[in-house]
Amino acid sequence: MGTGVSLAAALAALLLAGVTGCKSQANAGGATDQGAAAASGQNGPAKDANGVPVGAAASPADALKAAQASGGPQPDDNAPPAAQTGGIDGHRALELVAKQLAYGPRPASSPALKELQSFLKTELTGYGCKLDVDDFQVDTPVGHRTMENILVKIPGDKPGIILLATHYDTATVPGFVGAFDGASSTAIMLEIARNLCPHPGKYQVWIAFFDGEEAQNNGQWSNEDSVYGSRELSARMANSGDLPKVKALLLADLVGGKTAHYKRDTASTQSLVELVWRVAARLGYTDVFVNDISTMGGDDDFPFLNRKVPAIDVFDFDTVNDAPYWHNLHGEDTLDKISARVLAVTGHVFLESVKELQAK
Repeated sequence: MGTGVSLAAALAALLLAGVTGCKSQANAGGATDQGAAAASGQNGPAKDANGVPVGAAASPADALKAAQASGGPQPDDNAPPAAQTGGIDGHRALELVAKQLAYGPRPASSPALKELQSFLKTELTGYGCKLDVDDFQVDTPVGHRTMENILVKIPGDKPGIILLATHYDTATVPGFVGAFDGASSTAIMLEIARNLCPHPGKYQVWIAFFDGEEAQNNGQWSNEDSVYGSRELSARMANSGDLPKVKALLLADLVGGKTAHYKRDTASTQSLVELVWRVAARLGYTDVFVNDISTMGGDDDFPFLNRKVPAIDVFDFDTVNDAPYWHNLHGEDTLDKISARVLAVTGHVFLESVKELQAK
């Protein structure tokens, strides 16, 4: 980046210290953390000046501490107690966002994304979740890619599937780390999994972590070059006979921002929009789930909608007022844009919406 680097981008650079060399070191066959430690003369993971592990070695808590210690603009870490948000811990979700950003940019098939995949699978297994991992091959406008969907499957007593989803890859834009676009929704789904995996309900709950949502051709979105993971899962479920069992798909994308205003998506199944917005109003979150309308024009719900699956996409696509940093070329979609409260609010509404669907 040139001389016009913003404070937010500088914060991202500090947060990612010890990680920006991840791809080159991985390609050279060296372990990123060992290389950083060797360079500093230490044994073990790289640490910042305060002794906090940084980069891919950092725990979610340490990743957030490193960001908060770096100075500059900060995220809003003012989350209500988890007991007030249905068990969704907004502070913990913010830590999980910071952890993802510590890997640096994470486009499909990149070494950084492979590291994140390992973390996600370890984290989810630690919650007691059962995983169905699908490695699949795709041809893109910029060549062949290997991608990986991670699917949590929580059993149920009766036929029927409630499907939740996020994507965890980042845009193919230089310096783009996707705090708002990818990491926040992934952190929320991790928190939902932590709450739901130990407690099966009437219907199965599946939580999909999609790879390849972003266009591979330098961010130039098209129907053919996007949503690879959701196209893969929808086709796979159609072939297995599971697709007709899906009662609802609840997708989160572009969430968790400090100034979040989720508008009713006109492309979503309107009965689900009514359900989710009713839940949000009951919980007192009308400042976030507002009664305006919007549409995105394409997301991971579309392959399911096209196959007649009821689906809702929850997002904030106001890129003028709420998220002017979305997909910009200055690396500004960084941790300081995120609110722990909004993460908790979003997760709470999704969790309570699942409960309402379970009661039907």
